[in-house]
Amino acid sequence: MIEFKDVTKRYPDGTVAVDNLSLRIPSHQITVFVGPSGCGKTTSLRMINRTIERSSGTISIDDEDINSQDAVQLRRGIGYVIQHAGLFPHKTVLDNVATVPKLLGWDKAKTRSTALELLERVGLDLKLADRYPAQLSGGQQQRVGVARALAADPKILLMDEPFSAVDPIVRNQLQEELLRLQRDIGKTMVFVTHDIDEAIKLGDNVAVLRVGGKLAQFAPPAELLANPVDEFVESFIGKDRGYRALTFVTADTLRLTDVPGELARAEDGTPKGWANGSGELEPVGATFQRGDSLRAALDAVLTSPVGKGVCVDEAGKVVGVVEYAALAEAIRA
Repeated sequence: MIEFKDVTKRYPDGTVAVDNLSLRIPSHQITVFVGPSGCGKTTSLRMINRTIERSSGTISIDDEDINSQDAVQLRRGIGYVIQHAGLFPHKTVLDNVATVPKLLGWDKAKTRSTALELLERVGLDLKLADRYPAQLSGGQQQRVGVARALAADPKILLMDEPFSAVDPIVRNQLQEELLRLQRDIGKTMVFVTHDIDEAIKLGDNVAVLRVGGKLAQFAPPAELLANPVDEFVESFIGKDRGYRALTFVTADTLRLTDVPGELARAEDGTPKGWANGSGELEPVGATFQRGDSLRAALDAVLTSPVGKGVCVDEAGKVVGVVEYAALAEAIRA
């Protein structure tokens, strides 16, 4: 657990970046700091590994004040991922990942095997191990950054807007990869973003900060969407918070109808497209599974050319469709 108690960061010019921040960050979960520019998100994050020193208050990890140990040793036990990955351009991918293990004095065999294992874990082809950062895409560089941060098996992983510099498709892939990775390794993660959708998708807990570095609300995403504490939080979440809240309601009780004849399927049962009046096939749009959210089901309906969302099983085989009326009934319920 990471705990902030009455933490303030004041700069010499009198500017207050973080103002009397108190909160507890649970172990083995993802906690997201979110808020507008100038709210102290990054400052709060960087005070955890002491790349920025607090002015007053205490920050502790598992009840031990972080100022009671050497700052360099503290940082070696905390993974850190930033925008654009921050990789060493003159080192290969493998050597980038091996940076901290080498500093810790690991032998070459253990360092190499750990680095290769982590590259696989973050979804990178091992053929990239001997390339240099400039030869990778932005998404690949971010994966290397995550692998490097995990190389010494830290208890805590700090992530400062790591996915903000990539395009939306890659960003979604990286978010999914992070959630998959967290299910496997269960680290204590602190993640900074300015994007409320990213915060709600990734966070087990979300800390909304206001300009001036004050904590506005700290809550799980579903609670945050259902019960914003004031007008600032409600405004920051946005008027479509009801749509976002559908993320936390599963589609397993949706009333499905039989597969209509106009939905063409391949031999393996996967959807091919919707037949139109000209005999051509139009794209199916998004699909969803029973265990997905109502938001996913709504996306399937809205992207369908015929207003019917296609439900598939884990193998991608069509199991039924949901009509808009049935979806609206489930949303109202």
